[in-house]
Amino acid sequence: MGENFENSNFQEQSLGDYVLRSKLGESSLSTVWRAEHRTTGEVVALKQIPLAKLTRHLRNCLDCELTFLSSVNHPNIIRLLDFFEYEGSIILALEFCAGGNLASYIQHHGRVQECVAKRFMQQLGAGLKVLKQNHIVHRDLKPENILLSCSDCNPILKIADFGLSRILLPDESAETVCGSPLYMAPEILQFQRYDEKVDMWSVGAILFELLNGYPPFHGRSSVQMTVCPLRSFINTISYNFEVGAVCPSIVVAVHTRSPYLSVILFCLRILI
Repeated sequence: MGENFENSNFQEQSLGDYVLRSKLGESSLSTVWRAEHRTTGEVVALKQIPLAKLTRHLRNCLDCELTFLSSVNHPNIIRLLDFFEYEGSIILALEFCAGGNLASYIQHHGRVQECVAKRFMQQLGAGLKVLKQNHIVHRDLKPENILLSCSDCNPILKIADFGLSRILLPDESAETVCGSPLYMAPEILQFQRYDEKVDMWSVGAILFELLNGYPPFHGRSSVQMTVCPLRSFINTISYNFEVGAVCPSIVVAVHTRSPYLSVILFCLRILI
């Protein structure tokens, strides 16, 4: 289904108790629809995941996502309203966020003011605290996976798309290479073991993009992204006047060659 979503019969299509209204997005593993509950009329984002497309690793990630989202209720974490199996697919009914995602927001607004970046970082920090409390590592934090509750001037940010997440206890580490290269921590790109701190690196990259309107790294492939991402981050921050003006101590920190996590934590500490 999905190929006829724009024709005149589209509104008659449904998944379980939900009537499909429009397609919001599509990836190699899932399709997301704007839908309404047939009885209550509640508008939701319906994520359809064909089980046949899931490897054992991805199925484990999906189970982690369902368990985590079913157990939390926090304003900065996307709400899971329902989930069920339907004709060979797992269907997730998620809260509908009318503001779209942070990538679209940055594309439309460009770099944001310090006060906006601070507000957004506070919200992301609150969401990350919930992940840490539940021993969840997201592994794919990026602007496309952060949703905005509404399109007005004061949206609430929601961390979404936990499709690559997993439980990682304090004494454990992971080695699966996954995520989006522009926002992946160096140890993932370099095939090293890693822990939950990789999410902090991703948040730091998102913060940079908020302040500048573009991501801190550039490369045609993930191989190019493995070449000294910390050096790239340092150089880009050091020679960018706006970031230096907003957060001057960052430049001092990076020139001392502090570990990359210290740079990110210091950056967040200033804004929060």
